[in-house]
Amino acid sequence: MLVVLPAFNESASIETVLSEVSAHVPLDQVVVVDDGSTDGTARIARGAGAVVVVLPFNVGVGGALRAGLLLARRSGTSVVVQCDADGQHPPEAIPSLLEALAGNDIVIGARFAGTGDYEVRGLRKYAITVLAWTMSRLHRTKLTDVTSGFRAFGPRAIDVLSTHMPAEYLGDTVEALVIAKEYGLRVTQVPVYMRERQGGVASHGPIRSAIYLVRAITMIVLSTLRLLGTRGRRSKENSGAA
Repeated sequence: MLVVLPAFNESASIETVLSEVSAHVPLDQVVVVDDGSTDGTARIARGAGAVVVVLPFNVGVGGALRAGLLLARRSGTSVVVQCDADGQHPPEAIPSLLEALAGNDIVIGARFAGTGDYEVRGLRKYAITVLAWTMSRLHRTKLTDVTSGFRAFGPRAIDVLSTHMPAEYLGDTVEALVIAKEYGLRVTQVPVYMRERQGGVASHGPIRSAIYLVRAITMIVLSTLRLLGTRGRRSKENSGAA
């Protein structure tokens, strides 16, 4: 198993997060993917004992996660857990994600599923609700938090997403779930509580929340069109083969 922590300028929290993760997972199974940080995140992570992969420039969470999944695939690792480097995700919940992988390919550690009191408001809350409703119907299972970055991936998901994980905004969460549907991957969720970030600055204000909503809806439309296009091509190929 590998625990992959995409990190961009998380020097204020990374040492504490690694200390907490190490209580549940040996640090030689923890990979920090430094996504072009300029604040010494990689140096601190190495000093704490983690394996560090340094990207030459910032590519976004999707690109950083894809690097971690590719490392896992090349090393023959069959399970990857994605965890934020800002301290919001509780490492003690990792075993519950792993347990739910039995019979599934992707497990989402979900807020808004009956555990904890984490809240979002305004346009961002509306966007999350719309995304959850859409992805629940796509996968025919109840999903409450499809933008969560706390997830576990089994071998089939690692194989697919190490090649096809989008780097774009929301690509690592929403579009990845559309790709999962395209490849027949099984998705579920387990309830987890979320904490406030332990360092750095949160990125969501009113303006950014409005932008988040527009991008989220755009991502739904584009991802759905992509899925329908793929199904159409496969249907034509099958008809031709017949």
